[in-house]
Amino acid sequence: MYLKLSRWNISLEIVNLVFFYLIYLIGIYAYYKSPLIAGGYSFIEFTTIIFLKLALITAPVIILARKYLIKLIPIKEDILIIKGDNKLDILKIKKSDLICVSNAQNYIEIFYTDNGQLKSKLIRYSLKKIQEDFDFLAQIHRSHLINPSHFKSWKNTTTILLTQKELPVSKNYKASILTL
Repeated sequence: MYLKLSRWNISLEIVNLVFFYLIYLIGIYAYYKSPLIAGGYSFIEFTTIIFLKLALITAPVIILARKYLIKLIPIKEDILIIKGDNKLDILKIKKSDLICVSNAQNYIEIFYTDNGQLKSKLIRYSLKKIQEDFDFLAQIHRSHLINPSHFKSWKNTTTILLTQKELPVSKNYKASILTL
């Protein structure tokens, strides 16, 4: 339901819980009436005498479990896999560690942080292809793409400071950088 609506709120949570209890009621009543138990209550009696008490006891447990168990689910980090034109040109990094990508003729130089240290890797790939593959990168120059989350400040009117890196900004891309 969440994937279809792309939103979630308390009313949808309540509808989901009621739907769960309705299916649960039908299932346990069918079991109650089966030859294994052969219960004597009618559906209305079973619902009011047994099921409502059960629902009142289990609802807080389900709500609290849902609220606190979600925090235990590990959050999948965004991992970027950059594969170059050569077979051995592969780089796996977290999206948050990527600082910038610079053009170096037929290669790109990828600058990233690894345990707080600036590192770079040269991969045979084009800047245009990397921009198409990773649309979150912002172009600041004909030869440079940056990860906007690493933008720190302007050094002067033509240079920006990133995390452990300085890059020039061309006039054509200056307006788009000002919106960051």
